[in-house]
This record gives sequence, C-alpha cells and structure tokens, in this order.
Amino acid sequence: MKVAALVLVLVSCFATGGCSTARPWINEPLRGPLMADARSIANRDPSALFAVTLSGGGARAAAFGYGVLQELRDTPCCWNDRSGNVLDSIDIVSGVSGGSIIAAYFAAFGSAGLDRFETDFLREDFQDGLLAQLARPANLYQLTSPWVGRSQLLERRLATLYRGMTFGDIARRPRHPQLVVTATDMSLGEGFDFTAEQFALICSDLASVPLSFAVTASSAVPLLLSPVTLRNYRGDCPLPPEIDRPPTVSDDGGFRARLFRAQERSYLDARARPYIHLVDGGLADNLGVRRLLDRALAGGGVGAAFSEVALPAGSVKRVVVIVVNAERDPARRIDESDRVPTTTEVVDALLFGAGARATGETQEFLVDVAQRWREDIKGDRSERFRAFAPDAQIFLIQVNLRDAPEGEARRRLLQVPTAFSIDAGEVSGLVAAGRSVLRASKEFQDLRRSLGKALPSAVPSQ
Repeated sequence: MKVAALVLVLVSCFATGGCSTARPWINEPLRGPLMADARSIANRDPSALFAVTLSGGGARAAAFGYGVLQELRDTPCCWNDRSGNVLDSIDIVSGVSGGSIIAAYFAAFGSAGLDRFETDFLREDFQDGLLAQLARPANLYQLTSPWVGRSQLLERRLATLYRGMTFGDIARRPRHPQLVVTATDMSLGEGFDFTAEQFALICSDLASVPLSFAVTASSAVPLLLSPVTLRNYRGDCPLPPEIDRPPTVSDDGGFRARLFRAQERSYLDARARPYIHLVDGGLADNLGVRRLLDRALAGGGVGAAFSEVALPAGSVKRVVVIVVNAERDPARRIDESDRVPTTTEVVDALLFGAGARATGETQEFLVDVAQRWREDIKGDRSERFRAFAPDAQIFLIQVNLRDAPEGEARRRLLQVPTAFSIDAGEVSGLVAAGRSVLRASKEFQDLRRSLGKALPSAVPSQ
C-alpha cells in the first residue's frame, strides 16, 4: 500500500507539474551582538582549560565517544572545585559527523542528562526510523522541491533527539561547554565550524541555529544524504572589528595560517558566494581538530585556539586536550589477494585507508604543536600567551579505538560499519572500549596524578 502511494505521489507530481515548493529552515541574519562566550557565562575555574574533540564514524563514533565522556564524568576534578568532575569542567566540546551527535547531546543536556543518550540514540533503531520517514508520501512529495533534500529528513529526526534546542539555548544553560560542530564547505573542501566567530563572517546569528541543523550538516555523507545550505548575509551588515581584519598573519604562522585566513576572506564577498553548501565534516577533518590548530597558528598562539573562551591574564595553569578517534578498518584487506579489487573494495580502501593516513598526520602534527606550545608558554611572555601562567602544563590525550586490547574483540570493533544504527552488542563493546582506552592512556594517568586522583596501580600503561 505504501509503495503504491509513493508511486501515485510521484506520477501525480510530474504529470501535473505540481511539484512541491517547500523550503527548509534557513539561517537568520545577525541583528545584535555576537553570542556571549561559554566560559564567562558558565563561571568556570579559570585555572584549567579542557577541550574534547570527538571524531566521525556514525553510531560507532557516538558509542565510543559516549564511553569516553562517561569515564571523564567518573574522574574527580578540579582545582577550585574538589566536588566536581572532569566532564563538568569541559570548556569546549567539538564533534564531527557521528561524534557531533554525542557532542551536541552533551552540550544540550550536560553530564546530568548524558545517560539518556544511550536510550535516546544508541539503543534506538535510529536508521530504520529515518528510512520510515522516507516512505511517507508527504515527505516524498516534499522531496520533489528543488530546495529540499534527503538531509531534511535526518534533520527532523535529530530535532526530536535534541528537543528542538538551538545554540542559543545552550548558551543559556549554566556551566555549559562551548559546542563546535564541524561540517565541510563543498566549494572549498575545507572545514566549516558552527561557531559564533565563523557565523560572524557571514553576518548570521548562530544563537538561532538548531542543533539538529548543525549535526545534520556535519553528518551529510555525499550521495547518501544531500548537502545543507546556509545564506551568506555579509553584504547586509558590518563585521565586528576583530573579524574584519586585514589579511596578514605573523611570520611564524606558516602556510596553514595563510590558508586559514584565505578561507575566512572567501566569505566576505556575499555577491560571489551568496550561499554556502555543507556536507559531512569528515571529508575535511575526521578528528575535528584541524580548525582548532589552524586558528591557533593564524592567531599566533594557543590562546587563539580558544578565542571564544574568556581567559584572564595569567590564570591558566593546565590545558587539557582530549582527542577521540573512532576510526575503522576497511572491510577487507586488499593486499592479501592478487585479484583486481572490486569497486566496493576500492571505495572502502580509499575512504578508510586514505582517511586513516590523514587522521594520523593530524595527530602527529598535534603532538608537534603541543610541544611548541609548551616551549612558547615557558619562554614567551607576550600578549599571545598572557592568559597562561609560566609553569602552565599541557596535557594531550589521544584516545584511539585502535588502542583497545588486541584480540578478536578489537578486530570486531574496528569492523563496525559507519551507520546511524549498530547492534546492541556493538554498542556495549564500543562504550566499554571508550572507557578502558582512556583509563589505560599514560597521558590520562599523568593528568589524574596532577589532580591528586591517580588511578590504581593495576591499570596498565600504554
């Protein structure tokens, strides 16, 4: 019956020329000041700065990241609030694709509401629900509109998950983290961050953006889902002085800083780029950390990476960056056979082989940058590092699914497909892996010791 109804809708549409003229939600112009920063509203401990980035990978990444966040919630913190925990101390949470699903959920509902994510998403047959929406005649009719794509169906499902919340709703929550969701600008092939700074470039209001829209953009896998669109209002309002700066960078910023500034300037001509089309953030950076690094390099220091977080002079004594990577292995190792790889195997190897290399390069670059920051904080007392105490420590904690204990269980977890739904056993295994890999991390153990909360000696080090 449903199939017949779908066919009838299509035939009627094309026979009468009465295809849908529906238009989806579009971002609004900026009419007031930029959205206030997270740290000043949250009134956090200024001696510590925590950032967590959650990689792409569908429900696999969401489950692995969920385990990491649970472990952080079980870790006592902080220096000025001994009754708290690390999760409540997070200043910035960044997510890409599947990682953005859990990142936005945590930002929306906090650590107190985190447990609901398991029933709301991980244990929910989210993907089948999405397909069921596609089978509804009314939705199929809307898809005949040239302004509506398959991603709008995903956005509706996610709107239910986030209870219709916007970035502005997060800003009104006490002790909230700044949420950064990363998509890919199709025209540039570079990351597009849902931040107040990025939206100021297009003179648009981030506060009014639904979380579901940002996460949909970050998760819009090309071909399977359609791009989502933003309007560039640059010609309708002046940019704030800190955004409308000349195209110059410090000499030590390097080529990445120059590229970052060039990308920023591309949004300043709304006549050339009146619309911006976004797809899956993993195409530009599956870790969601490159833009953070590039912003720091372009701004001349570690403080620029956290430009939307107010940092009093000399206040920061510890910077903690936790990078969660839920990468997967190709379904089959093509090197094990001399036969010509199939089209599916070629696509699989290119996506997850080349993607793993890019991720590895970003992680190694992050290690180098963190070491440079350590040296700069100790020796450079200029304005660029005014927020940091001379003895400030930097903790870089990389949490890789590949670092789970070797064996058949890890092999199965690295083969979990990238989809919106995975089976219950896979969810349980990935959540447990997120917790155990973080606990086994030497850098995490170092952090705990600095907190005076060392793990029991039985926990193995990497």
